[in-house]
Amino acid sequence: MPIAKPLGFEVGDYVVYPKHGVGRVVELQRSEIAGSILELFVLRFEKERMTLRVPTNKAEAVGMRKLSSQATLTEALTTLKGKPRIKRTMWSRRAQEYEAKINSGDLVSIAEVVRDLHRAEDQPEQSYSERQIYEAAIGRLARELAAMENIDEPAAQLKIEQVLKAA
Repeated sequence: MPIAKPLGFEVGDYVVYPKHGVGRVVELQRSEIAGSILELFVLRFEKERMTLRVPTNKAEAVGMRKLSSQATLTEALTTLKGKPRIKRTMWSRRAQEYEAKINSGDLVSIAEVVRDLHRAEDQPEQSYSERQIYEAAIGRLARELAAMENIDEPAAQLKIEQVLKAA
């Protein structure tokens, strides 16, 4: 009996798993767990050297999705050109909001974090935690851009940085 392909994910497809970013479906497998048969997507995240097994019936619930559309990518790049919106709340509260946006897996939300935390060369240094969140956001954005445009991650990151510089 062939394994169903819910959500239209096939082996070889790039997918976005909100908590971890861009991965690739390397296998569809069946496993017996606690006496019941489970169908699983086996995802490989090269950058993190991590393999994740996601039950096919839970993929949608956890927010696993195909790569963004060209329209969403265009919106995300346009977001980068916008004026940073820094709330006047405590850093710990803002940091939580940024983390939530990154983990949402939504490309435009991730672009907002990159835009808000980006520092031009003539601006003051970022704190360590700001830099960590910025790096996580730009890395996530670059990996999805790279997968969509079939380029490597450094080239994608350069493209993002050029958009930010031009803004």
